[in-house]
Amino acid sequence: MNTKKKLAPAAAEKGARPSRPEDQRLPIGSMFAYGFQHVLTMYGGIIAPPLIIGAAAGMNSQDIGLLIAACLFVGGLATILQTVGVPFFGSQLPLVQGVSFAGVSTMVAIVHGGGGIQAVFGSVIAASLIGLLITPLFSKIIRFFPPVVTGTVITTIGLTLMPVAANWAMGGNSKAPNYGSVANIGLAAATMGIVLLLSKVGSAAISRLSILLAMVLGTLIAFVFGMADFSRVGQGEIVAFPTPFAFGPPTFELAAIISMLIVILVTLTETSADIIAVGEIVGTKVDSKRIGNGLRADMLSSAVSPLFNSFTQSAFAQNVGLVAITGVKSRFVVSAGGVILVVLGLLPVLGRVVAAVPTPVLGGAGVVLFGTVAASGIRTLSKVDYKNNMNLIVVAASIGFGMIPIAAPAFYDKFPSWFGTIFHSGISSAAVMAILLNLLFNHLRAGNSDNQSVFVAGTERLVRAEDLRCLAEGDRFENGRLIDCDGKEVAVQASGKASEH
Repeated sequence: MNTKKKLAPAAAEKGARPSRPEDQRLPIGSMFAYGFQHVLTMYGGIIAPPLIIGAAAGMNSQDIGLLIAACLFVGGLATILQTVGVPFFGSQLPLVQGVSFAGVSTMVAIVHGGGGIQAVFGSVIAASLIGLLITPLFSKIIRFFPPVVTGTVITTIGLTLMPVAANWAMGGNSKAPNYGSVANIGLAAATMGIVLLLSKVGSAAISRLSILLAMVLGTLIAFVFGMADFSRVGQGEIVAFPTPFAFGPPTFELAAIISMLIVILVTLTETSADIIAVGEIVGTKVDSKRIGNGLRADMLSSAVSPLFNSFTQSAFAQNVGLVAITGVKSRFVVSAGGVILVVLGLLPVLGRVVAAVPTPVLGGAGVVLFGTVAASGIRTLSKVDYKNNMNLIVVAASIGFGMIPIAAPAFYDKFPSWFGTIFHSGISSAAVMAILLNLLFNHLRAGNSDNQSVFVAGTERLVRAEDLRCLAEGDRFENGRLIDCDGKEVAVQASGKASEH
């Protein structure tokens, strides 16, 4: 007992370090400064989904501003839950939560299917509750979502959003007289150019904020040329608590719920990967219990978010990268960022400012932003093994199937409405196909062989055995010519030409 009493003051003098790196507490000023950096890093990503979904639902700028404020508010609460944690909920890791792109195209499809924003909210609630129930079993299900599936889905998410960016760049409203004008597309091009130039700047902070800064500069350009209208920013409350079910009570449609459930499975997979990734970056232990707590926080936040007019919640991968870049591992820093998001969500005037950003500016930034999502999926697919298996056809067929409703929006118009709601979304189409083909080729191995089809042969260079038998020891290929072992050029017979001998 005496020994313990002597050690305690010594530990206090040195400043007892937390047993886990993520439990480190910084001065409050530093915490909020680093937390604000996290908010700036993900701000462009968190405001894009409500902008897209609100526009698809035909909302005016004031309603879209309300959606943006709601997404910021709920994202902040979800971030605090994930980082601080309560029993059974929260990974207690530096993970920023918010509305991701994973469900955007599916939600747009639900809106266009006639259900409106109420059906979107209903599908999010139902699918998230199902996700909460299956979380304990997800460790067993996750093996059916290898990189060949998740990479395909993430790539498709980015590709399916490109028409949205193109529509924004043209002006957003196809009935407007200036839709597709040189001025609109020129403004979008200028914004995109600013994104690229800022990305090249040597400052890491400016490069990471290139999307947000480009939107600000693009809006200033638009204002100078009379293409920006902020007259409605002052209309409405400056400070307000999000009104529950401001757009009406949710409606529950089976097809919409099934479609959204696919998104939830993808979200669970992405969040699992982010939890594991940030655990490795921080250098802390991440076990199945911790992953389960993190996933339950995701699903609980997603189920509650429609109450406050928001959508599915998931971890933001770009903020995982920020933890690695800055080396600031404290989860309380991200909690401070969550508090900032909550405050921003209580200021609907900021949402109206963002909603007033000219649509072509969003289009220019969206080309890069959505392209980055697709590039992330391609990066995941680059890690997939394509040798002596059917992974290439899994990717090819799934992405192709996912592009059908994008290339031909009326493709499923003659099908039952429930079918159209599910498959009119490119991400849902690609996810269903990728999951089924992965099961068929990589789990149901009956009938498989080392050389299953021409798609396998097409994944690497092959030389016919009879061609090799024609070569002698020392023959080599230089500058497009075949040289024999004596240094003489060997005549090459043209393909299909008959021999004279």
